[in-house]
Amino acid sequence: MGGEQLGEPLHAQVSSLRATRWFADRPVPASEIVRVLEAARWTGSARNRQPWRFLVIGDRGLLRRLSLLGGYAAHLAAAPIAVVLAVDHAVGGEDAEFDAGRAAQSLMLAAHGLGLGSCPASFFPSSNADQAGRLCKVQTPWKVRTAISLGYPAPAPPGRSAIPTGRLPLDRITRWIGC
Repeated sequence: MGGEQLGEPLHAQVSSLRATRWFADRPVPASEIVRVLEAARWTGSARNRQPWRFLVIGDRGLLRRLSLLGGYAAHLAAAPIAVVLAVDHAVGGEDAEFDAGRAAQSLMLAAHGLGLGSCPASFFPSSNADQAGRLCKVQTPWKVRTAISLGYPAPAPPGRSAIPTGRLPLDRITRWIGC
Protein backbone atom coordinates (compact mmCIF):
# COMPACT_ATOMS: atom_id res chain seq x y z
CA MET A 1 0.00 0.00 0.00
CA GLY A 2 1.22 3.48 -0.79
CA GLY A 3 1.60 6.19 1.83
CA GLU A 4 -1.30 8.11 0.30
CA GLN A 5 -3.69 5.22 0.96
CA LEU A 6 -2.39 4.70 4.49
CA GLY A 7 -2.87 8.38 5.31
CA GLU A 8 -6.43 8.58 4.01
CA PRO A 9 -8.23 7.56 7.26
CA LEU A 10 -6.19 10.07 9.26
CA HIS A 11 -6.79 12.81 6.68
CA ALA A 12 -10.53 12.08 6.76
CA GLN A 13 -10.50 12.21 10.56
CA VAL A 14 -8.65 15.52 10.72
CA SER A 15 -10.60 17.20 7.93
CA SER A 16 -13.99 16.17 9.33
CA LEU A 17 -13.37 17.48 12.89
CA ARG A 18 -15.83 20.27 13.68
CA ALA A 19 -16.64 22.13 16.87
CA THR A 20 -19.70 20.76 18.65
CA ARG A 21 -21.56 23.28 20.79
CA TRP A 22 -24.76 21.30 21.42
CA PHE A 23 -24.78 18.02 23.30
CA ALA A 24 -27.24 15.19 23.86
CA ASP A 25 -28.44 14.62 27.41
CA ARG A 26 -26.40 11.44 27.63
CA PRO A 27 -23.49 10.74 29.95
CA VAL A 28 -20.05 9.97 28.56
CA PRO A 29 -18.74 6.69 30.01
CA ALA A 30 -15.57 7.04 32.08
CA SER A 31 -13.87 4.50 29.80
CA GLU A 32 -14.36 6.84 26.81
CA ILE A 33 -13.01 9.81 28.77
CA VAL A 34 -9.94 7.79 29.76
CA ARG A 35 -9.33 6.84 26.08
CA VAL A 36 -9.48 10.51 25.09
CA LEU A 37 -7.14 11.53 27.94
CA GLU A 38 -4.71 8.72 27.05
CA ALA A 39 -4.46 10.04 23.49
CA ALA A 40 -3.90 13.58 24.79
CA ARG A 41 -1.17 12.55 27.22
CA TRP A 42 0.84 11.04 24.36
CA THR A 43 1.00 14.40 22.59
CA GLY A 44 4.52 15.60 21.93
CA SER A 45 5.88 18.65 23.70
CA ALA A 46 9.07 20.68 23.50
CA ARG A 47 11.86 18.71 25.16
CA ASN A 48 9.16 16.29 26.41
CA ARG A 49 8.26 18.72 29.20
CA GLN A 50 4.54 17.84 29.15
CA PRO A 51 3.57 21.17 30.75
CA TRP A 52 -0.11 20.27 31.05
CA ARG A 53 -2.47 18.64 33.50
CA PHE A 54 -6.05 17.62 32.75
CA LEU A 55 -8.99 18.31 35.06
CA VAL A 56 -12.18 16.42 34.18
CA ILE A 57 -15.22 18.47 35.20
CA GLY A 58 -18.69 16.96 35.40
CA ASP A 59 -20.20 19.22 38.05
CA ARG A 60 -23.11 21.06 36.33
CA GLY A 61 -22.81 24.14 38.53
CA LEU A 62 -19.09 24.47 37.90
CA LEU A 63 -19.58 24.01 34.16
CA ARG A 64 -22.20 26.79 34.19
CA ARG A 65 -19.84 29.14 36.08
CA LEU A 66 -16.97 28.36 33.70
CA SER A 67 -19.26 29.00 30.71
CA LEU A 68 -19.54 32.65 31.78
CA LEU A 69 -15.78 33.26 31.69
CA GLY A 70 -15.19 33.53 27.96
CA GLY A 71 -16.83 35.19 25.01
CA TYR A 72 -17.30 31.81 23.32
CA ALA A 73 -17.47 29.50 26.34
CA ALA A 74 -21.28 29.11 26.60
CA HIS A 75 -21.12 25.54 25.23
CA LEU A 76 -19.48 24.42 28.49
CA ALA A 77 -22.83 24.78 30.27
CA ALA A 78 -24.48 22.32 27.84
CA ALA A 79 -21.70 19.72 27.92
CA PRO A 80 -21.88 16.66 30.15
CA ILE A 81 -18.09 16.86 30.65
CA ALA A 82 -15.34 19.38 30.12
CA VAL A 83 -11.61 18.86 30.29
CA VAL A 84 -9.79 21.89 31.66
CA LEU A 85 -6.14 22.23 30.68
CA ALA A 86 -3.82 23.56 33.35
CA VAL A 87 -0.44 24.72 32.09
CA ASP A 88 2.82 25.31 33.94
CA HIS A 89 4.64 28.04 32.02
CA ALA A 90 7.79 27.66 34.13
CA VAL A 91 8.13 24.03 33.05
CA GLY A 92 6.97 24.56 29.47
CA GLY A 93 8.78 27.81 28.85
CA GLU A 94 7.86 29.81 25.77
CA ASP A 95 6.41 26.67 24.19
CA ALA A 96 3.91 25.96 26.99
CA GLU A 97 0.80 27.38 25.31
CA PHE A 98 1.70 25.88 21.95
CA ASP A 99 2.22 22.47 23.58
CA ALA A 100 -1.09 22.79 25.44
CA GLY A 101 -2.77 23.55 22.12
CA ARG A 102 -1.25 20.43 20.65
CA ALA A 103 -2.62 18.39 23.58
CA ALA A 104 -6.05 19.98 23.13
CA GLN A 105 -6.10 19.08 19.43
CA SER A 106 -5.06 15.49 20.19
CA LEU A 107 -7.84 15.26 22.78
CA MET A 108 -10.41 16.62 20.32
CA LEU A 109 -9.33 14.28 17.52
CA ALA A 110 -9.46 11.28 19.86
CA ALA A 111 -12.95 12.31 20.98
CA HIS A 112 -14.04 12.68 17.34
CA GLY A 113 -12.75 9.19 16.60
CA LEU A 114 -15.01 7.84 19.37
CA GLY A 115 -18.08 9.67 18.08
CA LEU A 116 -17.89 12.40 20.70
CA GLY A 117 -18.21 16.08 19.95
CA SER A 118 -15.90 18.69 21.42
CA CYS A 119 -15.27 22.40 21.37
CA PRO A 120 -12.50 24.49 22.93
CA ALA A 121 -13.27 27.47 25.18
CA SER A 122 -10.71 30.14 25.96
CA PHE A 123 -10.89 32.11 29.19
CA PHE A 124 -10.06 35.72 28.37
CA PRO A 125 -9.18 38.30 29.58
CA SER A 126 -6.58 37.11 32.07
CA SER A 127 -8.90 37.97 34.99
CA ASN A 128 -11.34 35.35 33.63
CA ALA A 129 -8.52 32.82 33.30
CA ASP A 130 -7.51 33.51 36.91
CA GLN A 131 -11.11 33.04 38.06
CA ALA A 132 -11.38 29.77 36.10
CA GLY A 133 -8.23 28.56 37.87
CA ARG A 134 -9.67 29.47 41.26
CA LEU A 135 -12.98 27.73 40.48
CA CYS A 136 -11.07 24.58 39.48
CA LYS A 137 -8.84 24.87 42.57
CA VAL A 138 -5.67 25.02 40.48
CA GLN A 139 -2.59 25.94 42.50
CA THR A 140 0.38 28.05 41.40
CA PRO A 141 2.36 27.56 39.15
CA TRP A 142 -0.50 26.05 37.14
CA LYS A 143 -2.69 28.37 35.04
CA VAL A 144 -5.97 27.70 33.27
CA ARG A 145 -6.79 29.33 29.93
CA THR A 146 -8.61 26.58 28.04
CA ALA A 147 -11.39 24.05 28.56
CA ILE A 148 -12.76 21.55 26.05
CA SER A 149 -16.39 20.50 26.19
CA LEU A 150 -17.06 16.81 25.50
CA GLY A 151 -20.23 14.89 24.84
CA TYR A 152 -22.39 13.16 22.28
CA PRO A 153 -23.42 15.68 19.61
CA ALA A 154 -26.98 16.95 19.45
CA PRO A 155 -28.48 18.88 16.55
CA ALA A 156 -27.92 22.62 16.65
CA PRO A 157 -31.03 24.66 17.31
CA PRO A 158 -32.82 26.00 14.23
CA GLY A 159 -31.54 29.22 12.74
CA ARG A 160 -28.39 30.42 11.09
CA SER A 161 -25.11 30.33 12.96
CA ALA A 162 -23.14 33.54 13.30
CA ILE A 163 -19.98 31.49 12.85
CA PRO A 164 -18.77 31.18 9.23
CA THR A 165 -18.42 27.69 7.77
CA GLY A 166 -16.00 26.19 5.27
CA ARG A 167 -12.29 26.70 4.80
CA LEU A 168 -10.23 29.09 2.71
CA PRO A 169 -8.73 27.45 -0.39
CA LEU A 170 -5.20 26.14 0.06
CA ASP A 171 -3.77 28.41 -2.62
CA ARG A 172 -5.07 31.44 -0.71
CA ILE A 173 -3.38 30.54 2.58
CA THR A 174 -0.14 28.97 1.35
CA ARG A 175 3.03 30.47 -0.05
CA TRP A 176 5.81 28.25 -1.42
CA ILE A 177 9.36 29.56 -1.06
CA GLY A 178 12.24 27.86 -2.81
CA CYS A 179 10.38 24.59 -3.45
